[in-house]
Amino acid sequence: MGFETILFEKKDSVAEITLNRPQAYNAFTEQMNKEIKKALVNATKDDDIKCIVITGSGKAFCSGQDLSEVDNQTNHANFLRDRYHPMLKTLKETPKPVIAAINGTAAGAGMGLALACDFRLMRSNAKLVSAFMNIGLVPDSGFLYHLPRMVGYAKALEIAALGKPLTAEEARELGVVTNVLNEEEWDSGVNEFVLRIASLPTKAFSLIKRYMQNSMNIDYDTFLEQEAYAQRVAGLSEDHQEGLQAFIEKRKPNFIGK
Repeated sequence: MGFETILFEKKDSVAEITLNRPQAYNAFTEQMNKEIKKALVNATKDDDIKCIVITGSGKAFCSGQDLSEVDNQTNHANFLRDRYHPMLKTLKETPKPVIAAINGTAAGAGMGLALACDFRLMRSNAKLVSAFMNIGLVPDSGFLYHLPRMVGYAKALEIAALGKPLTAEEARELGVVTNVLNEEEWDSGVNEFVLRIASLPTKAFSLIKRYMQNSMNIDYDTFLEQEAYAQRVAGLSEDHQEGLQAFIEKRKPNFIGK
């Protein structure tokens, strides 16, 4: 599909996006931001895709912004609006589950990308690094939005301000990552989790994702009305009928995402 900074591969019902600048620890460039967005759009439009995985090639997941594209003339606000925000909004708005397979260090905007995903799997020797304070900047790429919602205000402030790297085990204890896998079990463990997510009733998942995000910023009565609407949509889905039939027949359901 004409990608140069990422690899995009479709494996049955799974779309895999691999950040592919290993010589630069998969640091973001303007082209990579645009290519990730394009890959997410392609995966979202493909009805056969039930799950999206984002990972990195080589030793790192993503080391953040490639600083060779930044100088003292950079307008950082426009930089984010033009490059990162379109990519991040596309990621958040896709109704499909997105898994970050954190194969190595995720630093700066790389950590922000991982936090924006729906699930995170982490290799045991990988680290999450805020890094922004080291160069006198504010954590961006949605970092300050997602992290407090995961770990609470006090811990999020500590991570953002002090910049101490989080090990995989610390990230798991804080609830930031779903699972930690060692080198030997990495490929099989990621594949097992991805297939598990891909087998979910993706219509119901998309509703959970949308309305759980909404619930963070609305009052209770408004949420309850949205909940009722979501359940009506789910109740009309083919997956709901399949789930009911499978329950009656005492078998495993075969969801198709419709």
